[in-house]
Formats: sequence, C-alpha cells, structure tokens
Amino acid sequence: MRTKERITAAATYLLTEHGAAGVTMRKVAAVVGITPMAIYQYFPDRETLLNAVADAAFAELVRRWESADRPVAADERLREMLIDHVDFALEQPRLYDYMFTERRDQARQFPEDFRARRSPTFNLVADAVGAGVEQDLFRDEDVWETSLMFAALLHGLIQLHHGDRIGMPDDAFRTLCLRLGERMIDELRK
Repeated sequence: MRTKERITAAATYLLTEHGAAGVTMRKVAAVVGITPMAIYQYFPDRETLLNAVADAAFAELVRRWESADRPVAADERLREMLIDHVDFALEQPRLYDYMFTERRDQARQFPEDFRARRSPTFNLVADAVGAGVEQDLFRDEDVWETSLMFAALLHGLIQLHHGDRIGMPDDAFRTLCLRLGERMIDELRK
C-alpha cells in the first residue's frame, strides 16, 4: 500500500472510531508511522484529507451496490438500497454521519450537483426512481425531487436514531426503516 493510501486508511480508521473531531494530522501520522509534516506532501490540509476519506467511502458504497446482483423491478431495487443504506449507517455510524449529515465544504448540494449527476450514491436512487417511471410502476414526477424525498426520509430517520431520538435497538430500528420505506415506495406508485 502506498503512503497516500495508508494515510487515507488511517484517517478512515480514526474517523470510524472517534468521529471527524478525532482525526488530526498528528494522530494520522502516528498511526501511519510518519511525521505529521509528511502528510502535507499528499494532502494540503485536514479538510482535504477528510474529503478524500468521504469520497473513498462513497465510491465503496457504489462499488458494493453495483457488484451485487440486483432486481430489475424498481420498487425492489429501492427496497434493497434502503436496506443496504440502513445497514451501512448502523455498521459505520460515525463515517455515515460525516458523509451524509455533517457540514463539509466539498459536500454536494441539491439541486445543482444532484441534477448534474455528481453524487454517486444519489444517482443510484434517481436511476431506480427513473426506472420505476419507465416500468410504469411509479408516477411520472420530477425524478430528482422524488429521489430527494426518499433519501431525506431515510437520512432523517438515521440521524434521529444516531442522536438517540428514536429509542429502540438497531434491529427494531432497521424494521421501522423498512416499514416506512415501504410506505414511501407505495406513495410513488401510480
């Protein structure tokens, strides 16, 4: 593994274990076994390093999704995406929060970045919603706004769970997300 990859892996580990506040150049350097100043050869600042971690995590989510056999029916695809997304949020809560809910200068914004297809994970949702329209399963409405509505429900539920505002064990929370996601899918139908 090259030094840049080792730095990114160390930052990912620290973020996963301690949240973004736990990622400092000094701590990353200690994990990698280099001086803190050596990191600056690869990343000009902490924010750039954290954005590299988020970009790598987004790419991994997309790879994970695209590498598995997925159903053709759009409603089934949305259901599977919902399950994968909730599982990721439960398995990696600090990384999830940094990627999807914490303020980041490089974070993609609705509507411009999404409509320009700059969000690899949101593209998957939009593609499934668009497929549902083409398959005559879903109403023909703005795909991007419909996708945002679906994603917002899921992100909101996860954020409430991570903030201990939904008081239930992870398995019960997962079941709740599936039930509410199913309602949302039903609302998209013709």
